[in-house]
Amino acid sequence: MNGADTAWIIVATALVLFMTLPGLALFYGGLVRARNVLSVFMHCYAIACLMSILWFAFGYSIAFGGGTSGFWGGLDKMFLLGMTTEDLSGTLPEVLFFAFQMTFAIITPALIVGAYVERVGFGFVLTFSGLWMLLCYAPVVHWIWGGGMLADGGIFGDTGVKDFAGGIVVHETAGLAALILAVFLGPRRNTNTPPHNPGYVMIGAAMLWVGWFGFNGGSQLAADGGAALALTVTHISAATASLSWALWEKIKFGKASLVGMVTGTIAGLASITPASGFVGPIEALIIGAVAGILCQEAVNFIRNKLKIDDTLDVFAVHGVGGIFGTIMIAVFGAGSWAAQLGSLVIVGVFTTVVTVVLILVVRAITPLRVDEETEHNGLDIAVHGERAYDHVS
Repeated sequence: MNGADTAWIIVATALVLFMTLPGLALFYGGLVRARNVLSVFMHCYAIACLMSILWFAFGYSIAFGGGTSGFWGGLDKMFLLGMTTEDLSGTLPEVLFFAFQMTFAIITPALIVGAYVERVGFGFVLTFSGLWMLLCYAPVVHWIWGGGMLADGGIFGDTGVKDFAGGIVVHETAGLAALILAVFLGPRRNTNTPPHNPGYVMIGAAMLWVGWFGFNGGSQLAADGGAALALTVTHISAATASLSWALWEKIKFGKASLVGMVTGTIAGLASITPASGFVGPIEALIIGAVAGILCQEAVNFIRNKLKIDDTLDVFAVHGVGGIFGTIMIAVFGAGSWAAQLGSLVIVGVFTTVVTVVLILVVRAITPLRVDEETEHNGLDIAVHGERAYDHVS
């Protein structure tokens, strides 16, 4: 065990949890109407709790178990049976590696929340999220980070896919699942609903930005120069994408909005995530500059051309950003084209199939969408019996 590495990953684990609670909750909560803000908080909080238990029970073993299958890790590590504080994963106590990876298993299904806010059934959220994490997310983790079929020595030979902190594992899977759910749900009955609290959105984005240092820097799994570089390029990409989004918005619409600028921040963070361990500051500047424009155009295309109500633009920002960053690893020569593109396709097809099947199964058990009256009155009072403010809109 290395004490410095252990100390850093303890901090990184806290930072990644901070991304979901309260960062993502505030970012998403500020974007919805006031009558639905508590439902968004409830989704994020409940998902964090449920994923923690499911990751402990089965998810960690599926992702990082000692099974010889390239598809999944087996169940030998479920409930952390037999694990002690003396067991190591690299230079870290394995129980700490478990906890660090648990925070990733929390935020990935939590990202999907943005696609279905203001109209989804709470029972569906919990049932779908739990099954999706176990049956979609955890196997993909094994394929790429757990030594499975897409890693070095897998189906792409000695040069496996390069995904430092989750461009494919987190952002492609969550983005695609979000888009599919949005299609199944259909649009909100009232889509002309501006964010009720842009201040929440900015505060949440700022928390995500800070937490992302643990997300990307922690993925080095060591307190060394690689972690420092990952943190640095993460910041540069985020800052650049914020500005490029705002500039592109100013050129197109005559005004640069706060919500737009901080959405650009998230686009830059998602895009640098897979590449943060493989590129330098100049490449990060390029990735961020393109991401702010690319993801903004993806928002416009999905919302205005395809007419899909991915309410908080999960696929356009996270999905497109993660896919773009994964491809840029090959563009900059840090990974093979076959492994990067092939893995995107394989994971994309797998995620699509699993997500569609789970939606069909779970909606047969618990309603996918709330009724019209509940949607009109807001989910806060109708579903949770609470309201965020005395006067709501």
